Amino acid sequence: MIKRLIRRVFGGGKVTDPKQLKAKVLKVADHGIKREMISACALRTTDALQQAGFQALVVGGAVRDLLTGRTPKDFDVATDATPDQVRAVIRRSRIIGRRFQIVHALCGQETVEVSTFRAMSVPIAEPDNDSNEMRADEHGRLLRDNVWGTQAEDSARRDFTANALFYDPNTEEVWDYHHGVADIRAKKLRMIGDPATRYREDPVRMLRAARFAAKLGFTIDAPTKAPIKEMAELLANVPRSRLFDEMMKLLLSGHAWAGVTTLRSEGLHHGLLPMLDVILEQPMGERFVKLALEQTDTRIQQDKSVSPGFLFATLLWHEVLTAWDAREKSGMRKMQALHEAADDVLRKQSAQLNIPRRYDGVMLEIWQLQPRFLDRSGARPFRLLSHPRFRAGFDFLLLRCASGELDAEIGAWWEKFQSVDEAEQQAMLLTEPVSTKKRRRRPRHKPAANGPAEAL
Repeated sequence: MIKRLIRRVFGGGKVTDPKQLKAKVLKVADHGIKREMISACALRTTDALQQAGFQALVVGGAVRDLLTGRTPKDFDVATDATPDQVRAVIRRSRIIGRRFQIVHALCGQETVEVSTFRAMSVPIAEPDNDSNEMRADEHGRLLRDNVWGTQAEDSARRDFTANALFYDPNTEEVWDYHHGVADIRAKKLRMIGDPATRYREDPVRMLRAARFAAKLGFTIDAPTKAPIKEMAELLANVPRSRLFDEMMKLLLSGHAWAGVTTLRSEGLHHGLLPMLDVILEQPMGERFVKLALEQTDTRIQQDKSVSPGFLFATLLWHEVLTAWDAREKSGMRKMQALHEAADDVLRKQSAQLNIPRRYDGVMLEIWQLQPRFLDRSGARPFRLLSHPRFRAGFDFLLLRCASGELDAEIGAWWEKFQSVDEAEQQAMLLTEPVSTKKRRRRPRHKPAANGPAEAL
């Protein structure tokens, strides 16, 4: 039974027992990662576990990022110590998780995630309550996986070869069981084992493939890419909270636009932002979304903050705009039409991606401010300036102008209105608000070279 599972996971042919996998051990001269490049908390964690007699190595994305010249945002550690043993060695730590038990080692503001080496094992349908065996659903998705194993087995359980590298800070050696270093140097993303089986175990791996390819500038190799479109429907079996978390990682990766276009090319966006495919089929909508995501990428690459509420407001805006127009044409009053359109879009979206409700208020306020920017007469512009969400609403307005949805003159007027004294502000006031219908008929303008100053 175990041999059949191994054959299925590793793609047929000769059966290789993961316990017998041999690592290629690279010295620092071959990979260039030095001990001082590892965070203090990760070093403290690996040192403490090794001094207690356990194996402990930095693993996964941190090793991959260091090999590609990037600075890791966090460091994960893998060990042969069980969670209880890690907890006993690392005084400031806590065990978290049920589906996958891990330990958080705490060092001031830094947290290092410590996981125990996991084994290849046969998934069973109904384990005993106290069993640590793997559990899978009818689709092959793993529901529980706390079977401890060896370092070699743990490497075989990881998703991509680029993420299956181990680094020992004390010897400064990289352990490579699956030719991950060669794949990184070739800029190739390759699944460990049979891709279809691995996607069934965890469909989120399809999203991770899109995210890593976009973030790293890698090409997804053909066997890894081939099953994705036909297996995309498996994402429907994934908890919505996991989908949202993965989508946020993609959108805040600093390579969001490349990630979204990869999702679309692989047919994966339907289960995440179901309206995104409609938006990206509209020239105006695609320009708007592209500008928003590119500006998000720029801010993240400059280590500036990003508002998830603002970001989702941009992604869903053109669906709101379409629903708003339809209601206005049916005779509904402008603001009532906007309120109902926004509520309808958020309701449909929550059924798929489950955007946390804490972001709903931000999105609604940004959307509801947009008609107010078109009324530049009387005291209304002064009241709008004092609105708590003015800056976010204004940045959103600039995106609309830059994409050609609105006349660029409107954004320029508000830019100037904020910078002049009250006497000049009074002189700038218009006698009539900008007509919505006139706005719709104006020709599209070439997107501006510069986007919002305060962005997202």
